Amino acid sequence: MIRRPWIVLGLISALLLASSFRYRVVLPGRNISFPQDHFSHPEFKTEWWYYTGHLKTDGGRSFGYQVTFFRYGLRDRQRDEKTSPPLFTDLYMAHFALSDKGKRRFFFRDRANRGYRGRAGALAHRYLVWNEDWKVEGRGESHVIYVQDRDRILKLRLTPLKPPVLHGQMGFSRKGEGRGRASYYYSLTRLQTEGVLEIGGQKEAVHGLSWMDHEFGSDQLGEDQVGWDWFSVQLENNTEIMLYLIRRQDGSVAPSSSGTLVYQDGTARHLTLKEFRVENLERWESPKSGGIYPMHWKISIPAEGVDLEITPFFPQQELDTRKSTRVTYWEGSVKVRGTYRKRPIQGLGYVEMTGYVERLRLSRRGHGDPLYDPAAARLRGPQANISGYR
Repeated sequence: MIRRPWIVLGLISALLLASSFRYRVVLPGRNISFPQDHFSHPEFKTEWWYYTGHLKTDGGRSFGYQVTFFRYGLRDRQRDEKTSPPLFTDLYMAHFALSDKGKRRFFFRDRANRGYRGRAGALAHRYLVWNEDWKVEGRGESHVIYVQDRDRILKLRLTPLKPPVLHGQMGFSRKGEGRGRASYYYSLTRLQTEGVLEIGGQKEAVHGLSWMDHEFGSDQLGEDQVGWDWFSVQLENNTEIMLYLIRRQDGSVAPSSSGTLVYQDGTARHLTLKEFRVENLERWESPKSGGIYPMHWKISIPAEGVDLEITPFFPQQELDTRKSTRVTYWEGSVKVRGTYRKRPIQGLGYVEMTGYVERLRLSRRGHGDPLYDPAAARLRGPQANISGYR
């Protein structure tokens, strides 16, 4: 789907320099291959590597986690210099969050760095993305994550149990009308996860399942699109579901919203907006940001006999990055119950919701137009209540 560097675009609104450089446009027909497409794609403006998952410790505690690395290209906002190159051509951001399900506690940190002097980067010839001492890299078929902040350290090795899933049409994931309103998007929907979690000097082995998204493009969202709701679900029968709804200014859902159902054998079915239904059952108002979020859902895919109810482990899983990346969004661990082809089913998942506190903006308008629109922040009244669905 759209995930997610639009979450952090506010940092570049001050870069107003002209340039003749243009990033590549996302068009149908590109062949996505591995492991090469795990690597960075600097010819596209925006890219992110997103990991979410559920961990259990040997001591019986249960956590959700999010580790995300963003790259945002700046070459089209800098003058072409023939004698000396610019100091940096990309901005790198990273988010790290832990959800303690038992204690209902949420922790997150974020970082932003310019891509020079080795402080942050993403390689195009092998899989390595880093932001200071946070990093993810490929080791054989596995992905290795390391993040450390204050007294919290997370070290994980993730091994795919299924092949990569290409969303949309062979990885071409349309987000809106018009040329280039799309991304290249794939997921690793079931990753066996082993590692170590250390909190306050107490170190415990952890194990569980993770989900990885990788998406890159240059011009995804339209002028009338204000945010999205994204769902990932891992069911106990070895089936996974991804759905996203792109919300428009008038409260409707963009027709390009879609999803993917991944079967037990790793094959997948693309889902158009007409083939699934998402119903919001409850709302929650954040005491910190004032944002009003959907907080309990029913999801159905009638042709596949899927009827699920999704509930967060607790509501307070909002990331407020307004002091750094200038966006507030909700990303949290959820539990899943329902039926799959008339049989009871359970599972786990993650939900992300953007645009409920600030409106997200992304376009290829003239240089100097801010990508993050502070004038549209603090959506209240009817806009605050948009759920993006019936």
